[in-house]
Amino acid sequence: MQAKLIRLLLPGLVLTFGGLLYLWLATEPEEAKRPPPKERLIKTRVAELERGDYQTVIRTQGVVQPHNQVSLTAQVNGRIIKIYPGFEDGAFFQEGEILIELDDADFQTAVVQAEANVARAKTLHAQEETRAKQARLNWEDLGYDEEPNELVLRLPQLREAKANVQSAEAQLERAKRNLTYVKVRAPFPGRVRTRNVGLGQNIGGSTSLGVIFAIDYAEVRLPIDGQDLGFLTLPEDPDDAPLPIKLRDALNSGNETVWEANIIRTEGVLDRNSLELFAIARVFDPFGRDSGHPPLRIGQPVIGLVPGRELVDVVVIPRAAVRKLENIFLIDKAEMTIHRLTIEPIFADQDNLVVRHPELTEDRWLSMTYLMYAPEGSKAEIIPEVSTTLETTASEAAGKTGKKTPGGGSKGKGT
Repeated sequence: MQAKLIRLLLPGLVLTFGGLLYLWLATEPEEAKRPPPKERLIKTRVAELERGDYQTVIRTQGVVQPHNQVSLTAQVNGRIIKIYPGFEDGAFFQEGEILIELDDADFQTAVVQAEANVARAKTLHAQEETRAKQARLNWEDLGYDEEPNELVLRLPQLREAKANVQSAEAQLERAKRNLTYVKVRAPFPGRVRTRNVGLGQNIGGSTSLGVIFAIDYAEVRLPIDGQDLGFLTLPEDPDDAPLPIKLRDALNSGNETVWEANIIRTEGVLDRNSLELFAIARVFDPFGRDSGHPPLRIGQPVIGLVPGRELVDVVVIPRAAVRKLENIFLIDKAEMTIHRLTIEPIFADQDNLVVRHPELTEDRWLSMTYLMYAPEGSKAEIIPEVSTTLETTASEAAGKTGKKTPGGGSKGKGT
């Protein structure tokens, strides 16, 4: 009986225990209250937004070319017997300086012959003058009342004799002039680009002795983008005042030499492909022979810095602060919130964008840090400026060596 009662109660107890265990396991424990997550701040360096005036400078590039380059030729034929030091490749010469000398033997002979021809012609002319005088005396002795004609007075023969004298004298002048041409002289102060002949070579009037160019000034052909023309006032007429510019070395970025130049004219026609206008800049004394400044060599590429008009009441945005599609991030000083702004620059160069926009005010900062994720209105944390002893020491060391520290000259918080 007791065993039967146990068999009946045991399943019930097991079911009851299992049900209670299920209820206990199925009941979710009350979650502990967690503190709200702390808002994440976006860290950035900033710079002040300042309104002011901006002097535009158009940057362009060209190649130095001689303004007058010619192929030197002789005016007479002959054999080269001497080449002077001023006619070597790269040599300088002055106007009138002898560069090449030809054999003058034939030209000396020609002068002697021309002098003999002059003497002979003058003798014949004197004889004809005597005959003409005698013919008049003979006519008067015959007692004729009428005036004798030209044939009687031998006037045609006299004119011919006089013409022969003039012709002989002209030939003598040409012979003497050809004698001076055996010495080939420089037509202007210049420099030799290439020499094409050698000692002992026979040359003619069409033989190119070499290529020379003038050194009083050089010219640079500078392309000006059509969009930049509105910022410039370029000389168009010969009476227009030249526009002073500066030239820098385009080969060596470390070369700080500046050459002064003047834009004196433009070509007046936009290039069909690039829509650029070419301005011609003139550089006086390009080789520094009078001024003493470093030489500006022919064929050297240079960077032209052309000053344009001044923009008034604008904000200058460094290119480092501009993101894709010309977006920038502004930090509200009061709320410390981030705001995205799309700008349309009125002028741009390789370092800055110049902007006029009502939202660029002094109660905001310009973000100088590249922000990959910056939702509109998110909070910002300003990275403070760092001025350590190490930085000061580096600046002092750079000052002693004459080098610039990275980022030197920039302004703004955290730079």
